[in-house]
Amino acid sequence: MFKNIIVRKPGKSLVDGIASADLGKPDYEKALKQHEAYIEALKKCGVEVTVLEADERYPDSCFVEDPAVVTKKCAIITNPGASSRKGEQVEIKEVLKKFYDEKNIEEIKNPGTIEGGDVMMVGDHFYVGLSARTNEGGARQFIDILKKYGYDGTMVPLEKVLHLKTGLAYLENNNLLVAGEFVDNPVFKDFNRIIIDENEAYSANCIWVNGTVIVPAGYEKAKKAIEELGYKILIVDTSEYRKVDGGLSCLSLRF
Repeated sequence: MFKNIIVRKPGKSLVDGIASADLGKPDYEKALKQHEAYIEALKKCGVEVTVLEADERYPDSCFVEDPAVVTKKCAIITNPGASSRKGEQVEIKEVLKKFYDEKNIEEIKNPGTIEGGDVMMVGDHFYVGLSARTNEGGARQFIDILKKYGYDGTMVPLEKVLHLKTGLAYLENNNLLVAGEFVDNPVFKDFNRIIIDENEAYSANCIWVNGTVIVPAGYEKAKKAIEELGYKILIVDTSEYRKVDGGLSCLSLRF
């Protein structure tokens, strides 16, 4: 169960965020309203939400999942692979000192890189995507840190998607949403895999929060499949964040 969630308001600089899809520039005012709705959905899940002010220096800084990975025992400050995001980890470290003893805040060092979007937690085991943003050196450092705290990890090479959690979402109880390149990946064969239709691949990025699954708006097949598993569902529109390669998990640190 999660007790705390950290989010950061989007800045006006969000329009200059990293974008791989040709979906146009995000509408800042609309993005702000969507972020407020996201916070309200989180609060309905019984967590304390810490809202950080926007940081205009970093267009993608509302995606707080990437500069840190938080666990019950430690926080790991990442080293983002995207050059425009270097520095975000410094800011998030100061925030996490309010929640963790400083001796339990670890850091990934150069030349290793890793972003939180490439990390999926399944109990005490963590899957780490090797991507354009997360290299093997960063992943090895990360797993070595995990082992200090009694956790472990598995590296998963990515072929097409930006981050591991672009195409995966663990919903607890061995239920795993899978899309695209992960559908046939043997690494995930022992999960109860809920295959997301190719036309709804974006919806594979959902988040489980204390028994409720928050699902992006507009993906009826995915919504129905999750409902059939017995979960309570909350819908949040993330259309403006999709334009800059962001999804539901990217927008929060949950611990």
